[in-house]
Amino acid sequence: MHFMMTTVMTMSSPSSTRVARVGRRKATNATPRRSSVASRASTTEDPRFALLFDCDGVIVETEELHRLAYNGAFEAFELAIDGERVEWRVEYYDVLQNTVGGGKPKMRWHFKENAWPSSTMFATPPESETDRDALVDALQDKKTEIYKKIVEEVAVARPGVLELMDEAIADPSIAVGICSAATKAGFEKVVNSVVGRERLSKLDVLMAGDDVTRKKPDPLIYNLAREKIGLPSDKCLVIEDSVVGLRAARGADMKCLVTPCGSNLNADFTGEGADKVVTNLDGVTLRSLFPENADVIAV
Repeated sequence: MHFMMTTVMTMSSPSSTRVARVGRRKATNATPRRSSVASRASTTEDPRFALLFDCDGVIVETEELHRLAYNGAFEAFELAIDGERVEWRVEYYDVLQNTVGGGKPKMRWHFKENAWPSSTMFATPPESETDRDALVDALQDKKTEIYKKIVEEVAVARPGVLELMDEAIADPSIAVGICSAATKAGFEKVVNSVVGRERLSKLDVLMAGDDVTRKKPDPLIYNLAREKIGLPSDKCLVIEDSVVGLRAARGADMKCLVTPCGSNLNADFTGEGADKVVTNLDGVTLRSLFPENADVIAV
């Protein structure tokens, strides 16, 4: 399948067991399960702090991969508005992904702003909410299928992220999690391919967009993560890459370190309340964030 189309839709102005945790882990004789993308209770006892990673843009620079996958799905369903094929170009997607969190909400927002399309599913634009939901669901399924293939071919971790995650995993006083707005199937492909099942099995919290009823910039996913870990919000540090993610972290009253990429590079993160902004996580150490014996996060 190729991913290029020719017409642009414009947008109205308006994302082993856990090493060294001996003595602070809950004892268990159960056989470790294969990791899966699902919310689960924290397994770290009495953590001082929590380190919560976003996925897309933080662990892997996926913005362009998502855009290509959406366009592949639009092409597969022959989406058209007033006879013009639907395509999300780079400039458009740069704004869209910083406006709306989650794949289905992005599509619904786009169609509401521009008009619902005709497709191989519906010769004329769907008018009922049932038909519109069916189209968005089918497009999301196709987009995820394409995205998973792209991830297998090209996805790699951003600099420093796995090193910092490993440091945190090895520290018995730090709970670690990944909280993503992405749908479960696409998220699972990324974390399994890039983070790896061994690391995933050691995390305290692992949540995808399907695990919450409201997606970023709503703070729900971070509030739920905090509850599972059992810490107050001022003991939690979120690592994000987008304004949407930063707003979710700030809405949960958590400190937020931002490591921007792609279309987010020039966003005003400081003005939006970021506690720290770094180019990437290369050289960012656990002790620079959570000094030994400190009571507050050092960002």
